Order: sequence, then C-alpha cells, then structure tokens
Amino acid sequence: MTRIGVVTFPGTLDDWDAARAVRLAGAEPVSLWHADADLHAVDAVVLPGGFSYGDYLRAGAISRFAPVMGSVVDAANSGLPVLGICNGFQVLTEAHLLPGSMIKNDHLRFVCREQVLSIENIDTAWTRDYTRDERITVPLKNQDGQYVADERTLDELEGEGRVVFRYSGVNPNGSRRGIAGITNAAGNVVGLMPHPEHAVEVGFGPDGAKGPRTGTDGLRVFTSVLHALVG
Repeated sequence: MTRIGVVTFPGTLDDWDAARAVRLAGAEPVSLWHADADLHAVDAVVLPGGFSYGDYLRAGAISRFAPVMGSVVDAANSGLPVLGICNGFQVLTEAHLLPGSMIKNDHLRFVCREQVLSIENIDTAWTRDYTRDERITVPLKNQDGQYVADERTLDELEGEGRVVFRYSGVNPNGSRRGIAGITNAAGNVVGLMPHPEHAVEVGFGPDGAKGPRTGTDGLRVFTSVLHALVG
C-alpha cells in the first residue's frame, strides 16, 4: 500500500485531518515528527495546516529549519511528491521549494469561508484526477494567506503554467493575480492555501452539486498522487 507521510510541527492543527484524507483516498498515512529527519520510506509527504511555532518571525519560518525539512527538501529535489496545505504552503516557500511568500491578508483579518477554486494545471502529482478549468469548493481559513511575489516571478509562473489553483469569484486575501496554489517546475511539489483535506467526506465538506454537505471536491488531491505514483 502507498504510504504518505504527514508531518507534525509544534502548532500543527490539521495533521489528523490530512491523515484521514490520505486514508479515505486509499493510502496509508504515516506520522512524521518535526524533530526526526527519517522519512520512514514514505512515497509522498504532506505538510498540513496550522500555526507551526506560533507563526513567530514569519509563518513557516522556523519550521523550515526542523530536521524533517532537510530530508523533505532533499527528497523533493529528487522527485518525491510533496504537498503543502496552508501553513504547509508557507513552509514550502520558506524552504525555497516554491517561489514567493505569504504575508498577512490584505484586510488584516482572519478569513474562514467555503472557497471556489479554478483548477489551472492538471499535470502535477496532486491534480491529475481533475479536469482543467474545473471549479471546486473547499474550505479556506488563514490570516497570512496573501500570496506575493515580484512581477518577474509571477510572469514566470503564469508563462510556465505553474499556477495550479486560482481563486474564483472572490479573492479572499489579496493574493497576487488571485493565485491560490502553485507548483515547482517538475510538478511534484504543490502548495495551496485552501484546505482540500476538509472536503473529502460526504456530510462534512462544503455543499456540493448534489445537495448540502455533499462536497468531496478535495479528495481528488489525494487520489491524484496515488495515481501519479503508480504511473
């Protein structure tokens, strides 16, 4: 069975949710501790959401130096699929696995809402089960969710097709060009601010096309990597 590691840092909140999403997708979740550099031979890694180290200095800035991240960076550079959700996305930018940075929302308030996203890139390890331009709805909850980068970097991301998720209808935090998630050039590392792991089970996710609380739009993020790993 495919084994997907879920990292826990001090202040991580959504590791159990991410592990449940991995399990519902059909893989085995493996708990990875921030102070342990051993990835325990997992096939992919998820950096979940929360407030690692209380978001001191900058969101994700301290977690970037955790022993586990040295191994994650090396493995990602060798092709291991890595997903960063919310705080995990912040950690990926701090670790320079993804370009740009996350700063406080432009309205300077915590935002929690059901968010519509447009799928811009289906060629990554984490999005191959979607269709291009598909609209999905997943929860969003953050206070440092505004994605920023210089214009050259933004142009490169757009030109190379590395914008993976884009906010649709409403830009909830002022992210440049409505960017909600991006990938590295190889397509194995993806970071996004919204939370697909909270939209994986009927009765608990956002409203879906078939009625209230039927939304499972986030589950395909996790099934995608299973299919990517088996080719």
